Amino acid sequence: MKIEKMSIMDLEQIKDNLQSDFDDFWNSNILEKELQNDNSYMIVVKDENNEIVGFAGIQFILDEADITNIVTKKSARNRGIGTILLKELINVSEQKDCKRITLEVNENNSIALKLYKNIGFVEIGQRKKYYNGKETAIIMEKKIEKCF
Repeated sequence: MKIEKMSIMDLEQIKDNLQSDFDDFWNSNILEKELQNDNSYMIVVKDENNEIVGFAGIQFILDEADITNIVTKKSARNRGIGTILLKELINVSEQKDCKRITLEVNENNSIALKLYKNIGFVEIGQRKKYYNGKETAIIMEKKIEKCF
């Protein structure tokens, strides 16, 4: 598997299959705007056939980063792709000298919650009825500590 910065060509490859192969949280118009945003950074993971099996995004605000999405192709789940994406976003944040990374995750997404906790994220708050006006978003944070 290889990680690359997402390009418009990558978006073209997945845009018609976003809802069926990934999840319906992000559409191609939103992703295209993220690619054009100077404060955003989008990555993809490609398999040995150069097929995109996951993507993720992060936004940088001064010395902080906010993960906007981590999405794995439905047919490629449970293969560690989410972990690969998350670790790469953390690496990029460290390179940009961010002091902390935040994210939101659905309270019912136990797989994602476990991943984030295993990587060192801690819950710092909640947003009630955030998802579809019903489900709570768990706000999580990971502080980046520099070792000199």
